[in-house]
Amino acid sequence: MHTERRRWAALGVIALAQFVVIMDTSIIGVALPQMAADLGFSASGLQWVFNAYVVAFAGLLLLGGRLSDLFGARRVFAAGWGLLLAGSVVSAVATGAGVELAGRAVQGAGSALIAPAALTLLMTLFGGTPALPRALALYGAAAPAGGTAGVFLGGVITEWLSRPWIFWLYVPIALAALAVTPALMPDVPGRRGGVDVLGAATVTGGLALAVLGVVRAPEVGWSSGTTLGTLAGAVLLLIAFVGIQARLRTPLVRLGIFRTPLLGTANLAQLLLGAAWVPMWFFLNLYLQQVLGYGAFASGAALLPMTILIMVLMVGVAPRLIARFGTKPLIVGGLLALAAGLVWMAQARATGTFVVDVLPASLVAALGQALAFIPSLGTALSAARPEEGGLAAGIVNTSYQVGSALGLAAMTAVAASYGATAVGDPVQLTAGYAAAFYGAAGIAVAGAGLLAATFRPKAALPPGVDTAPSEPAPVR
Repeated sequence: MHTERRRWAALGVIALAQFVVIMDTSIIGVALPQMAADLGFSASGLQWVFNAYVVAFAGLLLLGGRLSDLFGARRVFAAGWGLLLAGSVVSAVATGAGVELAGRAVQGAGSALIAPAALTLLMTLFGGTPALPRALALYGAAAPAGGTAGVFLGGVITEWLSRPWIFWLYVPIALAALAVTPALMPDVPGRRGGVDVLGAATVTGGLALAVLGVVRAPEVGWSSGTTLGTLAGAVLLLIAFVGIQARLRTPLVRLGIFRTPLLGTANLAQLLLGAAWVPMWFFLNLYLQQVLGYGAFASGAALLPMTILIMVLMVGVAPRLIARFGTKPLIVGGLLALAAGLVWMAQARATGTFVVDVLPASLVAALGQALAFIPSLGTALSAARPEEGGLAAGIVNTSYQVGSALGLAAMTAVAASYGATAVGDPVQLTAGYAAAFYGAAGIAVAGAGLLAATFRPKAALPPGVDTAPSEPAPVR
């Protein structure tokens, strides 16, 4: 296979990685009732089938990025697939709640290695070339495709197979990825340095506690001792992490990276996009099922128009708009369009229909997400030094995932306070979901305002468009 073909084939595997990482957050939703019956989960404990994955994923992303820089992105990418494979097997054979949660946490740890290594490999293959915006667009489009595919496949597997097949599905995918990685992926060399174990422990613990505290707050109360204690512990660990990084010669995260122009604001955009988009997707799915009466299969199918539009815009339209207008107008305009779609979605009726109450609003929201995601992702990745590509990838993934988790937890609390727990009452449920949509819209509007005031790109175009093209990285 010629080098150019290998480069695009490698991108296919990288996009598959993004697809799988996001699919793993959505595929288990439909199967939760069956898991409760099979494995003995309590009503409150069942949420941890989702949260065990998200907490491990978000908490370990920075470590994954650092390991990618130290040991080489290809090795870490393969190790992540190995962990995902192991966690999937454990989850599939689990006969009790504890083993199931352990498997989900191992899956999350594997994804935390895969995600930053995948972005490092992408930048190695396409960085500095005119093909970079298109490569980022294909990578970005894999995320909504994975989210929708998870809902769709979860419904199919739960209805026609059984719960364990949700996890057995990952086994052939992981084995295939492990088989082709040595041949397709560039051998990005690592660099000298040690693993900052104490820094990794404090930042992982701090991020995990932060996500844990906000996720549990709707259940135990925002002012409860449990919530306040957990969040206080998160703050103390993160303060300790900063202190450790400031004193070490080879830290997990070089604090100076945050002084890099554009990196902070681009990551802020990713955090806010996750905080607004994921609650919309979550509550829209609930509206379709609990208010309109859609089944799991039909709900996944109803999300396809939005997913297809995102993929078309990210791959075919966004790179051209970036080349013409630059990154800032797309990020700010995208956040505002996302907010407009969310406000429109909040007008959905308890007696509504898909065509009137869901489809137009979801397409406007999809337009906003597609326009803002690619330029903010590309800016965050290109702002760092080449030797810190893994760290930059870990930071941007952490920003989006932590924003997603915190935004979803906060909007869950908002929705519950306005009636979203009244299962069986379409009027109350719709009011609760509308409150969540309004809250997510507020996040998007606030983000647009902050970025309009603080985002100062030095150039109008992303890397690979406004610079002279360089030779692609050799694929060995």
